[in-house]
Amino acid sequence: MDYGVFCTAILALVPSVYIKTYGCQMNERDSEAVAAQLVAKGYALAPSEATADVILLNTCSVRDLAEQKALRKMENVAAEMRRSRPGVVLGFMGCMAQSRGRELIDRLPDVDLVVGTQKFHRVGEYLDQLLGGADGLVRARSGGRGRPLSSGGRGRPPSEREKIVDVEEEPGSQATIREHLLNGNGRKAVTAFVSIMQGCNQYCTFCIVPYTRGEERSRTIADIVAECRELVTRGVKEVTLLGQIVTSFGRRDIPKQDGKTPFVQLLEAVHEIEGLERIRFTSPHPKGYGDDLIEAYGRLPKLVESAHVPVQSGSDRILKLMHRGYTRERFMEIVSKLRLVKPGIGVSTDFIVGFPGETEADFELTLSLVREAAFDQAFVFKYSERRDTPAASMPDQVPQIVREERNQRLLSTVNEVAASRYQPMVGREVEILVEGPSKKNPARYTGRTRCNKIVVFDGSERHRRQVMNVRVTRTGAFTLYGDPGIHLD
Repeated sequence: MDYGVFCTAILALVPSVYIKTYGCQMNERDSEAVAAQLVAKGYALAPSEATADVILLNTCSVRDLAEQKALRKMENVAAEMRRSRPGVVLGFMGCMAQSRGRELIDRLPDVDLVVGTQKFHRVGEYLDQLLGGADGLVRARSGGRGRPLSSGGRGRPPSEREKIVDVEEEPGSQATIREHLLNGNGRKAVTAFVSIMQGCNQYCTFCIVPYTRGEERSRTIADIVAECRELVTRGVKEVTLLGQIVTSFGRRDIPKQDGKTPFVQLLEAVHEIEGLERIRFTSPHPKGYGDDLIEAYGRLPKLVESAHVPVQSGSDRILKLMHRGYTRERFMEIVSKLRLVKPGIGVSTDFIVGFPGETEADFELTLSLVREAAFDQAFVFKYSERRDTPAASMPDQVPQIVREERNQRLLSTVNEVAASRYQPMVGREVEILVEGPSKKNPARYTGRTRCNKIVVFDGSERHRRQVMNVRVTRTGAFTLYGDPGIHLD
């Protein structure tokens, strides 16, 4: 038999899974780890939901829009599966799964699985139960019906299949997200996310994350270093350390050493890994930017000149209502110190507009902060009420039409300021780590500068994984374009 035909035949006999991810980089990392765990158990990854035996949505609860997108998607998928492939297993994972639990199955009876944020490593085990094991799926397909068998009684129709909901806490779950899928289209990955902790203790009044992710729980430095070292042996050149508030890493479990916080100790340990070129991290909190972290930018060459420091508002009154724990003055002090240590550092941030009680004067302070801080990039979000958070019941909720108008004005100011930061780079050489083909135009290649600016250039596969210099010829919206004739040998 032809080898390709043989492989196709084998894949047709194993259960396939399609995972769609909503939300942040933490969610992307969780989905990747789940996929890697499933592959290790013998599952195949489906290229789309159209051919999958299992469809999982990894959800986000930070904003209502993200929840509504996931719910609408599952409603549409469930309706299609009922018509065409009723044996497909449907499931929710992640933050919305954690916050809503059984309610999701009550709303969408076709859903079979709801897995919370501390149970990602259990997904394979639960799918085995729902499918009756891979052997059960193979026999079902061999029988020509194309539907998996239920572990609750072989041959029962999917409408009678057991439902699994697991949103309980699990000690040690922070150390279970470590598997990676580093090969795509036969090519090795250049960069990788590494989850170093779970949870959040900040309890900002607008945020549901502490309720969906739980309290802070950190991995050990040795465990994280071992994972990063393994990634480097597999070809990774850059790691991004992830946490809900990444700068809070280890503060309950690891004592300071020589005035250095546990997070800075971790940066130092990862920095020692031979073969690693670059270190990034996200998302921090301004309170975590002590002098030890700012000083680390100046003495750790692998720690790139990029800082994402979420400010949320330029008004001290709103910052206090948000329970952020710093003032505008303190935030600007952090930015000034970072630029003193690394003059070319790229600084980005997050804003929320239309927070309860935000007046036009408060919003004007946010606009002025954008100009004063001269951010390289900023992510702007309209305030979204999250149930059971303090802000949801605050007085003076800002009308949606005002939130929308302020959102557009702030975006316009951010774009204007960012353009003034990007334009002077035309004609300069920048160092990039080449990641691979551009997502928007696969005929061109893309890399990222140390200060986190995307550069697109006319390269080829031989440039992937290289750290190289490219001369900037023009700029776009938050994108630089490089001269294909410069330093591409």
